Amino acid sequence: MTLGQHLREFRRRMIWAVVGLLIGSVAGWFLSGFILEAMRAPIAALAEQQHRLAELNYDNITGAFDLRIRIALTIGIVLSSPVWLYQIWAFLVPALNRKELRYGLGFFLSAVPLFLAGCAAGALVVPHVVELLTSFAPSESSSLIEASQYFDFVLKLVLAIGIAFVLPVFLVLLNFVGVLSGRTIIRSWRIALLTIVVFAGIATPSADVISMFLLAIPMVVLYLAAAGIARIHDRRVARTAAALDTALGA
Repeated sequence: MTLGQHLREFRRRMIWAVVGLLIGSVAGWFLSGFILEAMRAPIAALAEQQHRLAELNYDNITGAFDLRIRIALTIGIVLSSPVWLYQIWAFLVPALNRKELRYGLGFFLSAVPLFLAGCAAGALVVPHVVELLTSFAPSESSSLIEASQYFDFVLKLVLAIGIAFVLPVFLVLLNFVGVLSGRTIIRSWRIALLTIVVFAGIATPSADVISMFLLAIPMVVLYLAAAGIARIHDRRVARTAAALDTALGA
């Protein structure tokens, strides 16, 4: 393809991605009310449990509308992710060889479900985080939480846990391209376990340690699964190399 053909193809893919984003954002607008109620639930529970004033606060007249728009766009990005990810994938496919294509497709099919599962786990731990962080305020004080900043906090926490669930897939991908061996992944299990426990402890700062283990256990399982897949791949590569050396020697 010429440069002009590449640019036209890129423009066509971008148009479809934008259309998908717009449709997803319209759907996100109608869902934004439910998201706001879900975000407000930990604050309402805080007011009931600690018997003090706790509520979301909008610092200007357009604050509620602006937040609804941001939530709609965020939902739109998530809902339209199959569309724009496919458009990116379809644009890059002609430049990939068969092996790279197989690895990329495997990464996509495994990373997306794991990311969504991680985001769901993050949504479950948000109430615990809110409960702990607001508990440092004196019991006689009020918690007037700025809605926009609260949304940013929840979004970053959920995304961080979602990305943490995808990291084992990166380990497998690095192993498949020859950057990281399965033996190295297995030998690093102590560091990985400590990192997971610390991350889970920070993400679930609650007196209930069960919440921490509920987050840490699937991350440990994913790490062990990544190590096992990498080890199996290394053995397969070693057998293929040994068979090739035998054939050349004969």
